Amino acid sequence: MSTIKELYAYRQMIFSLVKKDLRGRYKGSVLGFLWTFINPLFQLIVYTIVFSKILPNNIDKYYLYLFVALIPWIFFSSSITVGAASIVAQKDLVKKIYFPRMVIPISYVTSCFVNMLLCFIVIFAVIIVTGAGINFLAVLTLPVIMIVEYVFALGMALLTSAITVYFRDLEHILGIVSMAWMYLTPVVYSKSIVPPRYLPIFNLNPMTHIIDCYRTVLYDKQVPDLTTLLWAAGLGVLFLIIGALVFNKLQKHFAEEL
Repeated sequence: MSTIKELYAYRQMIFSLVKKDLRGRYKGSVLGFLWTFINPLFQLIVYTIVFSKILPNNIDKYYLYLFVALIPWIFFSSSITVGAASIVAQKDLVKKIYFPRMVIPISYVTSCFVNMLLCFIVIFAVIIVTGAGINFLAVLTLPVIMIVEYVFALGMALLTSAITVYFRDLEHILGIVSMAWMYLTPVVYSKSIVPPRYLPIFNLNPMTHIIDCYRTVLYDKQVPDLTTLLWAAGLGVLFLIIGALVFNKLQKHFAEEL
């Protein structure tokens, strides 16, 4: 409880770091903030060509099926890969002044989250332009799904950022883990093609349930199954607690290690 109160007291610092990261992300580039939309669009084009033309599937409107899962995945992947290096990246700040160290990974994950929200503008534009249709009742559940994913991503960022201070190789290892994790999550394919004997493993992955919920709302235009959402939320909270406990344990010697 004391940690929450302290973080609330430093909320202005979190907002400032989020704004700084969003403004500086593409600073100096010609297209600037447009890269927020260009990057996922190019990934969408590449994956659509590969899985529609080279490795064809029978999924109707595959571009939409992929897009509504790809944007949330990019947020999660960025949160753990960028978030892992967040403490090390801000080592000068950590060594100079006192503030709750959790502020740093929280601000990085929040910045990635804001980036995802902006990309959802493109998703809704694609849905409207292509006439795919929207179920407004189902869309009302989107904020809940987003919060569940944010909680899980933050838990992973807290865990990895604390460990990376002591084990710098983790930052590079996570790039490989993120790539493997994506293919173990039904982002570019349907969970229906997964052999039944492997489904229990896939169901242990919180991102499997989160991606399912996004697709149910934006592709199937239905309200997601409550059981699926609760399972994802439970796993997300579990990882947040683990991440916070590990972070609190390891942060005592951050300054010395940095």
